[in-house]
Amino acid sequence: MMFIHARMAVLAACALATIVPAQADPIQDARLEGALQAALSLNPMLNPFPIKVVVDDQRARLSGAVENPVERSLAEQVALATRGIEQVDNQLQVEPGLVDRPLEPRAYAQRLADATLAAVVRARLLWSRVTEKAAIEVESREGVVTLRGKVDSPEAKDLAGVLARTTDGVHMVNNLVSLDSTALAKAREKPVDAPDGPQPGDSWIVDKIQASYRFSRNLDGLNIKVSSDKGIVRLSGEVVSSEQKTIAVEVARQIVGVRGVDGDLLKVATKVEG
Repeated sequence: MMFIHARMAVLAACALATIVPAQADPIQDARLEGALQAALSLNPMLNPFPIKVVVDDQRARLSGAVENPVERSLAEQVALATRGIEQVDNQLQVEPGLVDRPLEPRAYAQRLADATLAAVVRARLLWSRVTEKAAIEVESREGVVTLRGKVDSPEAKDLAGVLARTTDGVHMVNNLVSLDSTALAKAREKPVDAPDGPQPGDSWIVDKIQASYRFSRNLDGLNIKVSSDKGIVRLSGEVVSSEQKTIAVEVARQIVGVRGVDGDLLKVATKVEG
């Protein structure tokens, strides 16, 4: 009899264990909170607003205030797009009066956008074999980029302006870069394409060409495939115009470590007459 009661107690305990829901992982919740808070902060429409995020077992609760229903809906979409978030409890309040409040948060958002854009331009200059060692300062203010410094060739000055001007998000470029006469004389003694120091590997070259395409307003979103074999780059895929093909080839050609570019397999789309 006692054996039967013990067995029933064990079965009851097992049944109870299946009924009690699993406890949420606080570490995972904290990670999701951080990821979602970062996504909201990086969104230019939402980062001016004090949005509080709480995550409990993959359910996100948004609280605080935004200026209009569009921003309220956008915050919810950003949360749902965050990997790991399954449900969203949107408790954000709409307060049109927020537009009349001090603009410090918006100024901070603009400073963040300016710093990011300047960093992208600096990266593109660093990846180019022509401007990688040039002492060029980059300043960005509301989409207006100013370049300052000295270079050893007119090619470096011109290319710096082109790279900045074609970067997505740049509206205007003030190219104040000047030529260093002493460095220019030394540079003339060395061929432009002469290698200087260790050359990067093919994976690095491919990565930087693809990144340059993503940052370029002329090439971002195009299906251009890039491969490299000992610095010989091959481009394939499709672009919409011959001008885009020329730009794609030139962007690849000036990356550090590129010894040549074969664009024969990069086709220009043909228009279909309707």
